[in-house]
Amino acid sequence: MALPDSLPLVPHPADVRREEGVIPLDGARISGDAVVAGQLRDALVARTGIRSQIVGEGADAEIVLSVDPAAGAAEGYVLDTLGDGIRITGADAAGLFYGTRTLLQLLQESDAGWAVPRVRIEDAPRFAYRGMMLDVARHFFGVEDVKTYIDRAADLKFNHLHLHLTDDQGWRLEIDSWPLLTERAAGSDTTGGEGGFFTKDQYREILAYAAERHVTVVPEIDLPGHTHAVGIAYPDLVEEPWLSEQSIAEQAALGIPLPVHGEYYRGAAVGHSSVRIHEERTYDFISDVLREVAELTPGPYLHIGGDECLGTPAADFAQFFERVTRIAADTGKTPIAWHEAGAVAGMAEGTIGQYWGSVEPKGSHAEEAAHFVERGGALIMSPSDRAYLDMKPTPDFPLGLVWAGIVPVRAAYEWEPTAVVPGLPAEAILGIEAPLWTETVTSIAAGDTLVFPRIAAHAETAWSPKDGAERTWDSFRTRVAGLAPAWEASGIEFSRSEEIAWA
Repeated sequence: MALPDSLPLVPHPADVRREEGVIPLDGARISGDAVVAGQLRDALVARTGIRSQIVGEGADAEIVLSVDPAAGAAEGYVLDTLGDGIRITGADAAGLFYGTRTLLQLLQESDAGWAVPRVRIEDAPRFAYRGMMLDVARHFFGVEDVKTYIDRAADLKFNHLHLHLTDDQGWRLEIDSWPLLTERAAGSDTTGGEGGFFTKDQYREILAYAAERHVTVVPEIDLPGHTHAVGIAYPDLVEEPWLSEQSIAEQAALGIPLPVHGEYYRGAAVGHSSVRIHEERTYDFISDVLREVAELTPGPYLHIGGDECLGTPAADFAQFFERVTRIAADTGKTPIAWHEAGAVAGMAEGTIGQYWGSVEPKGSHAEEAAHFVERGGALIMSPSDRAYLDMKPTPDFPLGLVWAGIVPVRAAYEWEPTAVVPGLPAEAILGIEAPLWTETVTSIAAGDTLVFPRIAAHAETAWSPKDGAERTWDSFRTRVAGLAPAWEASGIEFSRSEEIAWA
């Protein structure tokens, strides 16, 4: 007789059948793809201390890993422990990897040792794009920190890491054709840190690490605003800061320093910077930068910003984005832009929009987002009052911001990506992304306290069937509590939210 599903699986699989009994794990032999087998072996050691042996394909093994397109849809897998051992069959290489992540969540410790329950799981993701974003511009994180964040993402079956590489506070990627960007404009950040940047070799190292975990890196060069740092390196490319009386008053009230052209800006205000839209040299700069970033990056996407250009006239913004979306597309990549760029009638066809407005759109936000779809693109949903991980989960939380509101775990869980922008077909939604902006974050450990457990809610929204029997808040809050031992073993400094029934 099948048992009720109460396993700590997040995101919850599409279909789970559970039977009585467990399969003990004690020095299990693993056969199959050497890379995935090695990743699983290392994870088992870290989680349980069990030292597994990798054996050749076809050899006798307790854990058998294989790929068979008949196993389901793209990134799908079947995990079966109802027989004599553990079999994970991926529909493709990514699916096989995700099957091993599910196996790790199934691990149970008892007096008799480590074991996994007897189950058959058939699973595949709901959305093709499942993203996390790390802002390395406001606070710089080095290669090892980014690798740690990739591990966090991959374990929850996220498959994209958006790196916010440039902003007013710093430029974080080496560009050969414009070397002063990192020589002069990388040495500061919002949090009082020393800043920093990735050399091209370091960036390649991140890309390779991500690829081994089936994570696609999406680099962002934010344009035409959020470009104050460019003016530190090349003052002739950037306008004088645009400051309204309101913004001056607001920054004074908060004790935020005003930006000064050509000098480091360590504040957190937005909307005051812009490249010089009517100068041809600006487009030489943009073409060179986007070409170099595209040549470095194997993934299909190139994010070109477009948000919070508060001092840029609409006509100038349109002129800029009509041209720059085409420059980005000419690199062979698909451009992504924040939803404000949807106001531009003539942006390049196929450009993808990233929506960061409220879950109930205000003003023209829904119209701007819908225009990406009308131009043959799609949408990535990141509503700031649900998906922004830098929003405080409680009013008294020591880190984070509140401009989009307080976002408790339940609010992060209970929203529907296809219902935010009215009138769009479900297939217009490419997926979701949960950004971590870092104005208040100085370490991955500090970031963990904002990210976990809310990121698990977004993982389930991105992966699990919308109408699945376990796709409920009551089920989620029980299941995510069961991940606490694994998170502790991984060194994740998660917050023990009072909303979760922690064991």
